[in-house]
Amino acid sequence: MAYRLPPLNTLRLFEAAGRHLSFKLAAEELGVTPSAVSHGIQTLEDWLGALLFARNNRTLTLTAAGLTFLPKVRDALQQLASAVEAVPGRRPTGRLAISVAPTFAIRCLAPSLPRFNALHPDIQVTVDTSQRPVEFPRDGVDFAIRMGRGDWGDLYSIRLTSESLVPVCSPRLAESIRAPGDLKGKSLLHVVNISEDWATWAALAGVGDFEGEGGLRMDSFQLAMEAAAQGLGVAIGRLPLVKSDIDSGRLAMVLGPPLPCETAHWLVAGRDSLARPEVVAFRDWIRSEMKALSALARKPE
Repeated sequence: MAYRLPPLNTLRLFEAAGRHLSFKLAAEELGVTPSAVSHGIQTLEDWLGALLFARNNRTLTLTAAGLTFLPKVRDALQQLASAVEAVPGRRPTGRLAISVAPTFAIRCLAPSLPRFNALHPDIQVTVDTSQRPVEFPRDGVDFAIRMGRGDWGDLYSIRLTSESLVPVCSPRLAESIRAPGDLKGKSLLHVVNISEDWATWAALAGVGDFEGEGGLRMDSFQLAMEAAAQGLGVAIGRLPLVKSDIDSGRLAMVLGPPLPCETAHWLVAGRDSLARPEVVAFRDWIRSEMKALSALARKPE
């Protein structure tokens, strides 16, 4: 049976333009020019004999035909992509897109990626640290690495790290901190978007009447650790994320030992993506890397 189909690339252009309602944004996503998107969609409309977009001066909207056609094209492209990825015996080649929390990207993933590249030189890895919500599989992201408690719904997820909380500061400041009472008068550094911070540490450590509201507030863990290393105050570090700073002497632990916490970094993906050998290769590799890192962080000095 001969299938009567328009040029397949025009369908890809149409799906992206219909999702963004913008030729420019579709072009940026697909790595082509807006003119190429416009010409491709014009070719598709001529082939169909129907207008898919209403083109106004500054806006782009789907016609009734476009609204009906778009979800069917999206489903067809997803099914075709899934069929390609699930070909039995396919070697792990091609692209792998990972959305990663910035702190994890800087402290854990980036230092380890050369080892993955050495094992799988044919896999092209793209790392996105924007922390935007990811919708699998539509966003073209294979994995997200996020901090949480593991409540990821129906998605595939595995815990990458076992994490512990411990106050950290510059080695010079650490010389004056021997007991929780020594924190009085010190600037405490808070990370506003992390649920387990000073209050959690105080509860785990059994420190009563802890006054931990004052001090500086940071919008990222990375910035708080840098501020602590520069002597601006005391922050709650997370092992194994701060192990390299402690080993190098940039940060010193105080008021230990480290105390296990509930949140950790998780690897999250759509379940259908596990049919891709690239995805399986990265999952197995990063599990091994993080297992080794967590073991080193737990090793007594």
